[in-house]
Amino acid sequence: MSKTLLVFDLYGTLLSTESIAKQLSEHFGQEKADSVAATWRKYQLEYTWRYNSMKQFASFSDITRNALLHALAENGVQLDRDDVEKLMKAYDSLSTFPDVGPALKKLASITSIECVVFSNGTNSMVCNSVQKSQDLSPHASVFKQIITVDDVKMFKPAPEVYQHLARCVDKVGNEGDMWLISGNPFDVVGARAVGMQAAWVDRVGTGWQDKQGGQKPTVVVQSLEDLEEAVQAHSG
Repeated sequence: MSKTLLVFDLYGTLLSTESIAKQLSEHFGQEKADSVAATWRKYQLEYTWRYNSMKQFASFSDITRNALLHALAENGVQLDRDDVEKLMKAYDSLSTFPDVGPALKKLASITSIECVVFSNGTNSMVCNSVQKSQDLSPHASVFKQIITVDDVKMFKPAPEVYQHLARCVDKVGNEGDMWLISGNPFDVVGARAVGMQAAWVDRVGTGWQDKQGGQKPTVVVQSLEDLEEAVQAHSG
């Protein structure tokens, strides 16, 4: 009997990119730290889409660093080089969302499910986050494989990255057997465009509002703790 393959996005799904505000608040007030964190994430994603559009590539680590510098400048604040590098190191230890630990513990006990991580991050960034971060490392054994875009040198939601994923998990021609799990709408749309199933994690509970291309998630969950039940219910 084939296993259900759950493909987890990392940043914004398992790890909270907003949690870096804790380290930023050591340099700025909390309000400014929250603003810098949100702006940092905004430009981190925007830079990846720019590179895709220009058919160019830079490592996600370089993109993340440059997005931080952009966010600092836009917010009218500065950090010296050492503090920037400390923040980059801290990015490998982002906090997980509260539902992540219980959900992964539950999935670890279900033999009919196989989990992998699929991320825009570099191999080094993702491996550090999964294997060494305080919140996620206790659950590292849940993931049978870590897959990044490094080899294909493009970013989500380019179809090439999901095709790369399919090759890595031996699902070429059977993309509908893969389930992307993501809190990022652009990632969900990208996966659905190549025929994958997708579970969107709607923690805020606002419902699916994305209007691009008519693509919608296969299922929507407000907590990863509801994921296994939603996927199994859809699979029948």
